[in-house]
Amino acid sequence: MAQVEATTERIIAADADTVFDALADYQEVRGKVLPAQYSEYEVREGGDGEGTLVHWKLQATSKRVRDCLLEVSEPVDGQLVEKDRNSSMVTTWTVTPAGEGRSRAVVTTVWDGAGGIGGFFERTFAPKGLARIHDELLGNLAAEVEK
Repeated sequence: MAQVEATTERIIAADADTVFDALADYQEVRGKVLPAQYSEYEVREGGDGEGTLVHWKLQATSKRVRDCLLEVSEPVDGQLVEKDRNSSMVTTWTVTPAGEGRSRAVVTTVWDGAGGIGGFFERTFAPKGLARIHDELLGNLAAEVEK
């Protein structure tokens, strides 16, 4: 079983604190910026960064739906980590300054992939599909904070 990784980044025309605060706001902002591949969004505990427990379903492909229950932590300044209780999936969001009034938002998701031929296809195609989903999410986030 090999680890699969998908990374996406975007420069956003807002300062890093604003972007991070919006990203960590699971109560108000996060649900608004999720693309159509997400459904059944529900904050179960907390709602603002560290200590949040959030649920959603992610339809990565027409046949693949992940039922995610994510524990949120903030291990370092400017970083959110979402660990799925239902799988090996871990998503790390990192927001850093990128010049005057701009920030760089990077999202990396890793999980233990399948073995065999199915695993080959997963390692080949899943990162690209998830990168497209995350790119749309980051675009929505940018639109939210650049108002």
